[in-house]
Amino acid sequence: MKIEVLVVPDCPNQQLTEKRLRQALNDTGLTTTGFTTRVIDSQAEAERSSFTGSPTILINGRDPFAEPDTAPSLACRIYRTRGGPAGAPSLEELRQALQAAAGTTA
Repeated sequence: MKIEVLVVPDCPNQQLTEKRLRQALNDTGLTTTGFTTRVIDSQAEAERSSFTGSPTILINGRDPFAEPDTAPSLACRIYRTRGGPAGAPSLEELRQALQAAAGTTA
């Protein structure tokens, strides 16, 4: 499984996203699965990378939290979570996305 966290420079939600992602990987038994973080610093790179705001998480090249018709952009991203708008997906949402990508269930 290839996982990337895409961020703009100095993203205020980068650390929270990385922390939750690591916890979700551990919680789902993917303890040896790593991820990389890549900084997106141009609109052209955002368009090439399917980057719709910072942070964006790609699992096997796919954004499991993508919203239809969202244009690539160098901006902060707002996630619609059960707890309301947030700067990162919830731990539970990350677990579900990882389980779906791995073809497993809790």
